Amino acid sequence: MLATDQRRIYDEDLRVFRDQVRKFIEREVTPRLDAWEADGIVERAFWRTAGEAGLLCPTVDARYGGLGLDFRYNAVINEELAYAGVATTITLQSDIVADYIEKYGSEEQKLQWLPRMVSGEVVTAIAMTEPGTGSDLQGVRTTARRDGDDYVVDGSKIYITNGQNADLVVVVAKSDPVAGSKGISLILVEATRSGFKRGRNLDKIGQNGSDTSELFFEGVRVPVANLLGEAGRGFAYLMTQLAQERLSIAITAQANGQRAFDEGVRFSKERKAFGQTVFDFQNTRFTLAGLKAKLQAGWAHLDWALARHLEGRLTAAEASAAKLFHTELQWEVCDASLQLHGGAGYMNEYAIARLWRDARVQRIYGGTSEIMKEVVARTI
Repeated sequence: MLATDQRRIYDEDLRVFRDQVRKFIEREVTPRLDAWEADGIVERAFWRTAGEAGLLCPTVDARYGGLGLDFRYNAVINEELAYAGVATTITLQSDIVADYIEKYGSEEQKLQWLPRMVSGEVVTAIAMTEPGTGSDLQGVRTTARRDGDDYVVDGSKIYITNGQNADLVVVVAKSDPVAGSKGISLILVEATRSGFKRGRNLDKIGQNGSDTSELFFEGVRVPVANLLGEAGRGFAYLMTQLAQERLSIAITAQANGQRAFDEGVRFSKERKAFGQTVFDFQNTRFTLAGLKAKLQAGWAHLDWALARHLEGRLTAAEASAAKLFHTELQWEVCDASLQLHGGAGYMNEYAIARLWRDARVQRIYGGTSEIMKEVVARTI
């Protein structure tokens, strides 16, 4: 269980909310983790269950069916899900897609989609990455050509979280191929549109409980009303929203790393070798002590970043630094904890094996660690 009593970022209301989230996870999530891992997807019925419990898109305004809360409530949900070992499928909808639609969508788009995202009736995805384009979003090749009162979308996307379940996809596309970053727009594409096709549910190293897909757009015709915000402003929107996305990843990384540390402590105190527990060896204690010090600093930094974000002051470079620090720390803790498990750590029956596998992609999606360093370096 995460220790949160000394964290000043959270008040009594959030502590009560956290307790509700923990009970929900214990009741509805933990018993399903193995099934999601085996199936490679979260069943659609769970989205409705999460919606009924108020765990989807809590920041959405009450006018659109949400709770109108601040991002700390998202953070609580993220921390508890990550500590429980849940992949990022739910947080994508709550922390990323909902914000795009609420900030840049028309009133009609908000009324059409947000209430059903809050309830879990609609599952969403955002399609940025392409087979030849990852962190450099200016290089996308998917196009959205204006044809009368429609956009015609052509192209393909890859590594799209919620791709199998998604009812609605926010597609990053070039509406003006010769305008560079100013020619990128965000287009809402419903999964029912002719020409939209899902590829296979991709076979990944980790985070198997989260469906990840290829998506194909072959002459997909959508009305101009499906444009999110203004034409040509998509890249600016992406750069603005990436701060919250990267903070969200940092939150999950810190909580997941804490869980890995706790697993290492528990195992090393139970397992005996050469007549004593593994924990009794100085090397083990020193390893854990070093990790605990880094996690302590990590929690303090995370709360600082959250406070900055609530004030609207968290910069893109600060968010990138947070993602860099916390995902690298997560990997360090997971790898060290697995090592302390010895051969048992390589067995899937132990939680640390899944935590280790799931952690690896955190240093890649949302911007690789190398790109995060580039972003931070520009401010030096």
